[in-house]
Amino acid sequence: MSEKILADRYRLVEQIGVGGMAIVYRAVDQRTGHNVAVKVLKPEFNKDAEFVGRFQREAEAASRMTHHNIVNLLDVGMDGENRYLVMEYVQGKTLKEVIREKGRINPIVAAQITIRILSALQHAHQNGIIHRDIKPQNILVHADGHIKVADFGIARMANSSTLTRSDTVMGSVHYFSPEQASGHAADVTSDIYSVGVVLYEMLTGRVPFEGDSTVAVAMQHLHTRPAPIETIAPEVPLAICHVAMMAMEKNPKYRYQSAWEMALELRKAIDGRTDQMQPRLVEKHLKPPVPMPSPGMPLKQTSTGQVQMPSRRRHRANPVSARAWILTALMAAAVFYGLYVGGVAIYEKVVNSVTVLDYLGMEVSAAQRTATRQGLRAEIVEINHPTISSGMVILQAPEVDSTLRKGDTVVLTVSKGPAALTVPPITGMTVNDGITAASAYGLTLTVVEQVVSTDVQANFIIDQQPKAGEPCQSGDIIRVVVSGGSVFVPNVTNIPLSNAMERLTASNLTMNNALQYVETTDSALHGMVAEQSPLADTQVVQGTQVVLKVYQVASMMARARVTVELPQSDGLISVRITLVQGESEVTAYQGEYPANASRYPSVELTGQTPGEYTYKVYFGNKFAYQQQVTLE
Repeated sequence: MSEKILADRYRLVEQIGVGGMAIVYRAVDQRTGHNVAVKVLKPEFNKDAEFVGRFQREAEAASRMTHHNIVNLLDVGMDGENRYLVMEYVQGKTLKEVIREKGRINPIVAAQITIRILSALQHAHQNGIIHRDIKPQNILVHADGHIKVADFGIARMANSSTLTRSDTVMGSVHYFSPEQASGHAADVTSDIYSVGVVLYEMLTGRVPFEGDSTVAVAMQHLHTRPAPIETIAPEVPLAICHVAMMAMEKNPKYRYQSAWEMALELRKAIDGRTDQMQPRLVEKHLKPPVPMPSPGMPLKQTSTGQVQMPSRRRHRANPVSARAWILTALMAAAVFYGLYVGGVAIYEKVVNSVTVLDYLGMEVSAAQRTATRQGLRAEIVEINHPTISSGMVILQAPEVDSTLRKGDTVVLTVSKGPAALTVPPITGMTVNDGITAASAYGLTLTVVEQVVSTDVQANFIIDQQPKAGEPCQSGDIIRVVVSGGSVFVPNVTNIPLSNAMERLTASNLTMNNALQYVETTDSALHGMVAEQSPLADTQVVQGTQVVLKVYQVASMMARARVTVELPQSDGLISVRITLVQGESEVTAYQGEYPANASRYPSVELTGQTPGEYTYKVYFGNKFAYQQQVTLE
């Protein structure tokens, strides 16, 4: 269908993706000239009620949502037999592609990406929509780093009570929740589980479960615990590991109960507020009761369940033979043996057995007293935990409702609180090396200042707080001062703007693209730099932006009018448009539009010289799209 025009409006340019039920094209909206993504239902499914219904559900779900982390729906329609959805075009890669390229993603970056996915899901859940197919392939990473959740193709309204047979196996098995793997309906916590799997994959570079078949993977989601993240990627802060593993609990009630709740926990983990995070409780599986031991020899029973004793038969005149007496004696022995074994079993079951209580969350001394009252011995194992305070029971074996004999041992794992850490020495490292060193201790590095330095090379750490060797906890922040090197600002006044930019670049400086203009009627000054800040010969850090004022003669400015497509908004929209030619990018227009303004205003762009330019449109300083324009 490449180069086909749908509905006399959308010109399909190239295929950019294909899924189980649809093909996705990059297209040009001929009314606006903007790139869009068009999803077209595969022709073989046009008459399949189930796939048509799923396609319509995606349109319905998308139409109920407008969110900056969701690929927004622009149009829905039919062209002949072709059903299509028009979505915003996201120029970038899928998160799956990013993971394949990078392997493990920096833990803080992975947490930030996850927060944005959760922000999108919270919006969907509030609108009664369950995604049901969260996976890295459905997360788009824009070229500017913006995160978008896509493909609500198998989403279902949260109040829907029906599931078709094929719905139960839709989605991707590596990211299934246990309830989806067992064929049950998905809910909010099912999306939470899938987000946990995505976070696990970003942190470790691999999915938690692999298998030779989809059934093998699904069974692991149901019965197998994933390998701890810290054993695969020890550099990941334990608090972030904690969030991922809690999201992947088998039992939905032990997961986070909303996307907002999980996002809040991740924010606490990033900020080092581990003392405010929720404890993670293990699942508690009920075990079937242990059956009563059977007697050594079965007894006959009547229809009422009573034991039927052998009856004595009278013989008229004949004496009882020795053989009959022996049989009678053996029968009696068997009865007494059965009664003895049954009595022992009753004693063991009723008098000498103990049902294990729930010790999770108890203070260790209280748990020990409770175990002693039950006739059990408590064996204590202590481990560090990033979020649970010292002295609290966090695991137990055997699990609750298991049956033990009095005198048996119950093993209680008790938190020692966060591990005792000391701040590593990172002064003298590059910023990237410092981030790696801090991450290995579960710490976060923040640059608080960049200073002029003639002694230390640019991008090297000069000072750190807290200092090396000071005590810290996983999740704490190291604040660093970094060398910006040292350069002197060249004199760029009274020369053409293009020459000024070249001098700044050669001096490891940049030009602030928000040019300021000085009006003049002298045509010889047009395009010359009138003023600069900082002034010439000022010592600054490398990369400093220099603000320039440029002479302009209004009648000599090159101009062009373009139409801007504003996004839907309930508030004021700030618009900035830049002109790009070669290496330079200069602001050519700035303005604000109220919510009730036309969505397609016409604006004038001005530049110093005529020619072909690329113009970029930003909304609220976020890049939106770019097009070509000729200034005349």
